[in-house]
Amino acid sequence: MARIVFDLDGTLIDSALDLHNIACDVMSEEGHPPITVDQARSFIGHGVDVFVTKLRSARRIPDADHDRILAKFKERYQDAVHLTLIYPGVKQALDALVQAGHNLGICTNKPMVPCMAVLKHLDLEKYFQVVRAGDSLPVHKPDPAPLYSAYSDLPPGPEIFVGDSEVDAETAMRAKVPFLLFTEGYRKKPVGLIPHTQSFSHHDGLPDLVDALLADSENARSA
Repeated sequence: MARIVFDLDGTLIDSALDLHNIACDVMSEEGHPPITVDQARSFIGHGVDVFVTKLRSARRIPDADHDRILAKFKERYQDAVHLTLIYPGVKQALDALVQAGHNLGICTNKPMVPCMAVLKHLDLEKYFQVVRAGDSLPVHKPDPAPLYSAYSDLPPGPEIFVGDSEVDAETAMRAKVPFLLFTEGYRKKPVGLIPHTQSFSHHDGLPDLVDALLADSENARSA
């Protein structure tokens, strides 16, 4: 059975509204106008520090204010779960993958505390045997080290990474593992410009993609 590791935000959950809400609260407290949901969505992917850097840039806030704004953002981020939604078909897909005997993990740039809070809130934590967050290691995606670390804590088997963005695609390339791209997340480029093994637009197609990928891999080894 396979070791299947998932990105979180933009792949399994849509957290843009919660992140937008936090950003607008912080900007209001700092005396700046709010950002749009689309802006918040475009800031997601490289972790909270980069999110805040892009937020400051959008409002022309100087570098000297970064640490203060980051601290305010992180404080609100701890339990920001109530506007976050699971993408359609996710639980059914995860149920099918677990029932098929696959071992599942998470590799996200989201910090561990808000990561575990949202997994618990959405009743997703039961599916995953390992979680590597943005602050689990000194480096984060697209460095492949967190992904390697997640695989190392799962039973042996073929490796698959599932994500939604250019960051995830680069992580998979650097780790030299097959990459399944969820097309409805937070990617910035057209699907055709993002390296991937296969793509899907709804999670109900994911179990069949995994089956086909494993069958192709087995046939290649047997040839």
